[in-house]
Amino acid sequence: MSTLGTPLTAALIPDCTEPEAHHAAYRTAKTNDAIFVGIARQGRRWMVELDAFSSSGSVIPDQAVAVLQSAAEALVVAGTVTQASIAPDYVSMRSIENEEKAREIAAAFHAALHGLRQLYIAVPSQR
Repeated sequence: MSTLGTPLTAALIPDCTEPEAHHAAYRTAKTNDAIFVGIARQGRRWMVELDAFSSSGSVIPDQAVAVLQSAAEALVVAGTVTQASIAPDYVSMRSIENEEKAREIAAAFHAALHGLRQLYIAVPSQR
């Protein structure tokens, strides 16, 4: 069974502000069969991006997406992010105040997405 890479800590989340850095980080994720995660500066704010297409694992079920969506909505309500897009294979959050918070959010969602996918693979369900 594939382990689908390993979740990254906040300190290891790549800064993908420059296109070359984004491409390199995505290639590394693909090479390691891992979920891509990165942050990028947008003006004075930061964004978070996760992309599960970089790994060979299955897409997580709708129930798991609901968990991620709930967390993203809480961040929007709190004003931590102004825009969030959550799908079974992609997460994007924008207008985060600073790099430290962007890294924290990226690491948390990377670990959650990784864990939910591992759980979905390991636990039999009626699909």
